[in-house]
Amino acid sequence: MKIPKLVLIGAGPGDPELITLKAVKALKEAAVILYDALVNPELLDYAKPEAELIFVGKRKGCYAYAQDQIHELIVQRAYAKGLVVRLKGGDPFVFGRGSEEQEFALQHKLEVEVIPGISSSMAVPALQNIPLTQRGQAESFWVITGTTRDHSLSDDIKLAAKSNATVIVLMGTAKLDEIVAVFKAEGKHDLPVAIIQNGTRKEERVGIGTVQTIAEVYQNLKLGNPAIIVLGHVVAHRAKLQNLLQEQELSVQV
Repeated sequence: MKIPKLVLIGAGPGDPELITLKAVKALKEAAVILYDALVNPELLDYAKPEAELIFVGKRKGCYAYAQDQIHELIVQRAYAKGLVVRLKGGDPFVFGRGSEEQEFALQHKLEVEVIPGISSSMAVPALQNIPLTQRGQAESFWVITGTTRDHSLSDDIKLAAKSNATVIVLMGTAKLDEIVAVFKAEGKHDLPVAIIQNGTRKEERVGIGTVQTIAEVYQNLKLGNPAIIVLGHVVAHRAKLQNLLQEQELSVQV
């Protein structure tokens, strides 16, 4: 008898083309696909017609399934149907609770395969011409969750604010005022900040400001979730690159 299997797949940041070939192959073979809220629904077109598609996403505290129920669903469907794909936005091990699902599956004697995905923490700034590292400006970057288990601001943000690193905050717009307060306390009122909503998707929107102004920019543009926050001198590099790109376009037209 073939061992029931779970495949944990990172669906990437939103653009359906930013998924690996290996992930697409697994989607085509799956008997069951459990997918999250941030997964582009176009990816489900890869599923075979008889595959069972189950939405298990979470949005703003609303749960289709609690995490314990997702664990049970994985095991039950794997033993009943064979190959279960757990399709998660970004990368399954970057704030995706993929390791918890992997552990539960292994404890219940499932074979488990992990197929990494492109994290929004890297892809979204890159496609807005924001490099996370840059010689002379940022020698490292932090990726921090804005929503901890107890819904408080992560202490890591306070540590990151003391450094010269680029800081990327995922799921953090609800705590934007708290985040900027931390950076202001370090005297970084003029540090450039970007907020990117629906990154890599057609409906992508961007707000650019500083620690001092970004909360007002966020409100004036009526930005919302899902969004990432990028704080660092590298954000200023975006304008330079965009000017060069515009000059290039004009020279081509001439």
